[in-house]
Amino acid sequence: MSYGLLKGKRGIIFGALDENSIAWKTAERVHEEGGSFVLTNAPIAMRMGTINQLADKTGATVIPADATSLEDLEKLISESVEILGGKIDFVLHSIGMSVNVRKGRAYTDQKYDWTAKGWDVSAGSFHKVMQVLYKQDAMNEWGSIVALSYMAAQRVFPDYNDMADNKAFLESIARSFGYFFGRDKKVRVNTISQSPTPTTAGKGVKGFDGFISYAEKMSPLGNASALDCANYTVSLFSDLTRKVTLQNLFHDGGFSNMGVSDAVMQAFEEQED
Repeated sequence: MSYGLLKGKRGIIFGALDENSIAWKTAERVHEEGGSFVLTNAPIAMRMGTINQLADKTGATVIPADATSLEDLEKLISESVEILGGKIDFVLHSIGMSVNVRKGRAYTDQKYDWTAKGWDVSAGSFHKVMQVLYKQDAMNEWGSIVALSYMAAQRVFPDYNDMADNKAFLESIARSFGYFFGRDKKVRVNTISQSPTPTTAGKGVKGFDGFISYAEKMSPLGNASALDCANYTVSLFSDLTRKVTLQNLFHDGGFSNMGVSDAVMQAFEEQED
């Protein structure tokens, strides 16, 4: 169901890889709510995914950009303003990568040039995106910038590896840059701490299926899906949340406030029997 929440609004969506992506689902929902946008991803990710199908479906333009490159971002944002016919109202940063995870390196045995690459892609890129938007004065007042996070930024999930540090860094950047963007441009900046979601990237984390099953049993409302997250993101892009900023917003069916659930206790009791 569409409510016209984003009618006339313009934006940029980073990170749509395939139909499993939260960014993909968000683009579909933004389109349904009347928003127009540019889609972007790193050139290598675009070769791996099917972003052009999404562009055809939503009438979006695709601009390849390495989000760690200031030159690419400057070009992306200036071209997006021109293509969309005005300043930007919303941005989704849905980017994350850990070479250590991909290569199976333990958290206690990191290869640090891989670590640096991971935080640059996963968190440093968020600062770079906002810095370019800020310097180009490319955002409309009361615009909204959202990045996707995970609760490993606050709690230990051993196999999430250095991505946990990347997400903690991401959330700090959102608060720190969000202050300046709010004060100077009336733009809000938030992160969404989403349930474990079976995206193409998420499935690369060791033990991910067990992760999802455990979270499902712990959460009173169950895990939030990629589509659920897209709907929540749309609400943050809309004018209904104008005074929400500097927040890390848990969108996880209640998992983040749970100690233990009946379902989890029952599973352990059955093992003991």
